[in-house]
Parts: sequence; C-alpha cells; structure tokens
Amino acid sequence: MDQSYIQLAIPVFFLLIGVELVVARLVERDVYRLNDSVNDLSCGILQQVAEVFLKTTLFAGYAWLFASHRLFEVPATAAWAWAACFVGVDFLYYWFHRWSHEVGAGWAAHVVHHQSEEYNLTVALRQGAFQPAFSWVFYLPLALLGFPPAMFLAVSSFNTLYQFWIHTRLVGRLGPLEWVLNTPSHHRVHHARNPKYIDRNHGGTLIVWDRLFGTFGPEQDEPVYGVTKPLASWNPLWANLHQWSEMWDVARRARRPLDKVRVLWKRPGWRPDDLGGYVGPSEVDRAAVVKYDVPVPRGLALYVLVQFVAVNVGTVAFLFQSGRLGLPARAAGALGIVWSLASLGGLLDRRPRAVGLEALRLLAAGLALLLLPLPAPAAAGGIALAVISAAWILSGRKWGLPLAAGLR
Repeated sequence: MDQSYIQLAIPVFFLLIGVELVVARLVERDVYRLNDSVNDLSCGILQQVAEVFLKTTLFAGYAWLFASHRLFEVPATAAWAWAACFVGVDFLYYWFHRWSHEVGAGWAAHVVHHQSEEYNLTVALRQGAFQPAFSWVFYLPLALLGFPPAMFLAVSSFNTLYQFWIHTRLVGRLGPLEWVLNTPSHHRVHHARNPKYIDRNHGGTLIVWDRLFGTFGPEQDEPVYGVTKPLASWNPLWANLHQWSEMWDVARRARRPLDKVRVLWKRPGWRPDDLGGYVGPSEVDRAAVVKYDVPVPRGLALYVLVQFVAVNVGTVAFLFQSGRLGLPARAAGALGIVWSLASLGGLLDRRPRAVGLEALRLLAAGLALLLLPLPAPAAAGGIALAVISAAWILSGRKWGLPLAAGLR
C-alpha cells in the first residue's frame, strides 16, 4: 500500500528522535544506545524498501474490491464518513495486531517490532519487512463497505503516524485520556516481556477495543522490554528471519505431518507433544537482565554512524525516486541498501569477516556509481565517500578495529 504519507514524515521522525535524545540527557535517563538504534532504524528501512515492491500489488486488492464489489457509496467529503473510516481502521487494526501476537505466522512477521531491549522513538520505526503481506487482508471489509481508497490510505497513515509518539519512556500517565486513547503508558506494557504484560494493549489510536475485548493491562511497574528469547544480533536481516527459522526447525523435527504445518497457526511458543509441548514465557528479574551489547571501539562506532547516515540519505532518495525506476534499477538499489545494513550490523556484532564484507561493499558501491547514469557531482561525491571509507575501514588498527581479526 502507498506509504507516501509515512515517507513525507521521515524528517519529522528524525527531528523528534533528536528532541527525545536531548531531553533524555537533560533528565539524565539512558534510553538510547547507538547499536540498538541503528538496528531499529535498519529494520524500518528494510520494511520501507520491501514495500517498494509490495505496495502496488497489495493495494490493488483493496482498489479492485472497492471498484467492483462495494456495497455502499460512501461520500468522500462527508465528515461522518471520515469519522466512520477512522473507527473502522482502528477496529480492524486491533484485530490484525492481536492476530499478530496470537498466531505463529503473524508473530514471525511482527516480532521484529518487539525485539529491541530499549524503548524509545526509534523503536517505533522498527517494523517487520513481511508484515504488510499479512496486514492488508484485514482492511478489505472497508473496501466492501465503500470507503474510497484515498480516504482509507489517509486514515490508515494517520493511525500509523499516531503510534510513533507513544514509543517513549519520558511521558508518564495522561489522566482521563488513558481511558480512551492508546498512550505511552499503555504501549510500554505492550512492549514488555514480563508474563503479566504479554499480549496486552493491542490498540492503535484507541485503547477502548482492549477494554471491550479483555486484552487491556495497566502499567503497574517498569516493564522489561524485548522478547522472551532475545535476538542477540544487530543484523536486520536475521531480525526478520529468525522467528521463521525457529518455526522451520520445529516443523522439521515434528513427527506428524499435520504438526509440521500447525506451527503456522498455533500460538507462539507452541510445540507438538513429542517436542515437549507449549513453552510459555518465564518470569524476568529486572536486576538480573543483561542486555545484548557487544563492546565497540569508538573509532568503529563513529565509522558505523557515518556510513549509516550515508545509507539513510541514499534510502530516502531511493524511496522518493523508486516510482521512476525500472525493475532492474529498483532491485539493484534495494540490494545495495540491504547489503549495506547487513554489513553495518556485522560490524556492530564484531563478526569475524565483517571488515572483508564491508570492504567488498564499498568496492561494489564505487563500481555502481561509475556505471549508473547519475549527475556528475552526485557520482563524484559518492565515489569519494567510498574511497575514503575504504581507507578508513582498512586502517582498522588506527580506528580500534584490527583488520586481521576482521578478515579471518
């Protein structure tokens, strides 16, 4: 589905992340880590890149159903129609979100959003690349009821944009608003891995659905954030694949043929009896929790930050120009972005061959810039950055990153 509203909001997202970072420093609260935030944003970038290829196909289903089978003529300019569309989108989002937590395949696509062990505004942008392939189906009733595609896109984008600001630890309870709206307090509960908080507060803009359907949970004490089995990786590709990999492992080891596919629709943690049965969440002691955090030398952290900023600039250009590109150019651009993010994740994980992969990426980027029909200043600037970056990463000892360890 069209994400132009989301793409236009990208500068505002980064501005508000900067504001939260400054405020957190002023009140002396540690809510950000570089490696975690880079991973959050990398997952968000992968989701946006995936939608370049998915959105037209997925939205076509809504548009076709509206054009061919709508039951009513909903006036696009009536205030009541926009209000009804808002309620409908939020109601259906609740059921999609709840399904994503209660069904194996849905959780595998959605789990990416919950993997961070921090809770800040970058977590809001951490989304699963496979999630849109499931979510669009839940909104098709709105097409049947006659809500125009443009109205649906605007309202669903608002629903998504609203949820950005509730991913913060710096805002407390909001009084009477807590009864109606989804707030930071409610959503902190949703991101917790404490057993008493799991599968609570699925609402988008409104919290009334959780209150009506028995999934509401109040924030009682500071949650422990993340998933019950921590990801322990800064690789955004693995973040999107690891739950599918675990489900495949269960299916592979299950004896009965039906059990091999049950894992797709059973609740997360389900195992057939011959593999021990359901594995539920265990209690967590906040004082005993050790967050995944690979020590990174300052020089390497600076290198990753510079490269990540460059990848973000390139991604924004790719997203806004993707409609003008042919499929081969889009595929090449997407591959370059995915490779870059995986490489930077490997550096933050201190993987043995991370430096070699990064040097190869820079070489490929330089060659691509030579071959692509880009404006001369842009090509020259990109090639210069690739050359400087290669010299930087290959002088690993100077920057706190031993080259020999990176290439073994």
